Amino acid sequence: MNKEYALGLDVGGTHITVAVIAINKMKVLDFSLHKESFDSNLSVAQVMDIWEKAIRISWKNSGVEKLEGLAICMPGPFDYASGICWIKDQAKYEHFYSLNIRELIQERLNLSNDIPILFDNDANCFGKGEFFKNAENSSRKVMAVTLGTGLGASFIDNGKAIDSGTQVPADGELYNLPFKEGIAEDYVSVRGLLSRYEAVSGIKISNGLELFNRANDGDVLAIKVFEEVGADLAEIVLPWLRSFEADSFIIGGKIANASVYFLPAFQQKIRDSGSEIIILVSTDNEISALLGATSLLCEA
Repeated sequence: MNKEYALGLDVGGTHITVAVIAINKMKVLDFSLHKESFDSNLSVAQVMDIWEKAIRISWKNSGVEKLEGLAICMPGPFDYASGICWIKDQAKYEHFYSLNIRELIQERLNLSNDIPILFDNDANCFGKGEFFKNAENSSRKVMAVTLGTGLGASFIDNGKAIDSGTQVPADGELYNLPFKEGIAEDYVSVRGLLSRYEAVSGIKISNGLELFNRANDGDVLAIKVFEEVGADLAEIVLPWLRSFEADSFIIGGKIANASVYFLPAFQQKIRDSGSEIIILVSTDNEISALLGATSLLCEA
């Protein structure tokens, strides 16, 4: 492989993180990591101003002149092959529906059509990035989940995302699997945590951080709902850990910051099933996302 440097972008509803990646080493270049926080419901022009600023700062700080391409971790719904955004009614990117993000970036940066701009979803990027962070994993099969506003999943075999076949659920997704009285994401997500807490306490709170803070303050009901989410997550993933024959299971996303409260229940249920899989909690979701996105250029 004779590819040197690429721009990796992790795009969220409230932030963009950019870095220049040394492709052959799968490492973030020193001084190139740059993050901007913003409201994604601003106008298209305003959002693109912020994206362009972040990209140009990162690129300049890296000292790199030539890029092999751009690789972007982007939330869905999104047509990752064509670069078209289909996000709608999700309180983010309200003005980007049906727009071609690839063309917007090409125009802003005055890039040639010869420079690839590739996209993938956050769960796949996270899983692949966790794989590539450690070269020792070159033959391992990794199952990863992202826990946050939704339940993301990826199944990584030798650095490539698997989303079809009998070993993984349809499209490699867990969020929409039937579970209890609804689907998995109804129970294992921020809204799952908040609805559980309201049900047992009668208190309605607005976000996961507040629930986490309540747990830190010793609120036994807050701790209990985290534990229940951990047990439910184990029940949801166990059949796929077995069928995919995963060597390791990695947890990321904002809820991962509360792993002290949900991880013991998750681990206990996994161990009770007889599984000896390696269970890890990621400490740098964004770096993983950037590396995972950049791996797309290795496949191109």
